[in-house]
Amino acid sequence: MTETFVIALTTFVATIGPIDVAAMFAAMTPGVAGAKRRAMATRGIAVAACILLIFAFVGQPLLQALGISLPALRVAGGILLLLIGIDMVFARTSGGVSTTDDERAEAETREDISVFPLATPLIAGPGTMGALILLMADTEGDAQLQITVVATLLGVLTLTWLLLLGAAGVSRLLGVTGLHVVTRVFGVLLTALAVQFMFDGIAGSGLLPT
Repeated sequence: MTETFVIALTTFVATIGPIDVAAMFAAMTPGVAGAKRRAMATRGIAVAACILLIFAFVGQPLLQALGISLPALRVAGGILLLLIGIDMVFARTSGGVSTTDDERAEAETREDISVFPLATPLIAGPGTMGALILLMADTEGDAQLQITVVATLLGVLTLTWLLLLGAAGVSRLLGVTGLHVVTRVFGVLLTALAVQFMFDGIAGSGLLPT
């Protein structure tokens, strides 16, 4: 259970990126009143939590219905997380965990960014969804481990919400350099986890002799 918690915590912190999300939220809401900013943060977290919880319990059965095996999911999820991890190490923006240029431009014209782009794709992005399905599949139906994964997800979302409430302060405190340092550290961890997911998928596929 401890191993599942550590892997889930590292993965969710890396794919959601609470500090990065807070910094981007501050940049997107410079002239918004405090009460409205807090309401947007709360609504964004609530919507993201609903999206991710649906993926947590529906994602794996859907993949099974499509005939996608667990080893294939591990390899595919590992590749996706590896690409995201590489972008994080080199401090590059990635559509898997952040907004694209087109999405950012559209967000600038919106008065309320709680659903888009805050809830998705900043918090509940493709990287987080893929990682969540993969982690839930790795529990192999163990209810205790599934609760651990979901509880860890909710914990990271709570942390993200708290950072969103103090987004301006977080952005000023860390600065660009500090944000990049945090991103790179978790990028290295995510890259290592992604490679391990791929190794486990290849080993479980039966393609290589045991």
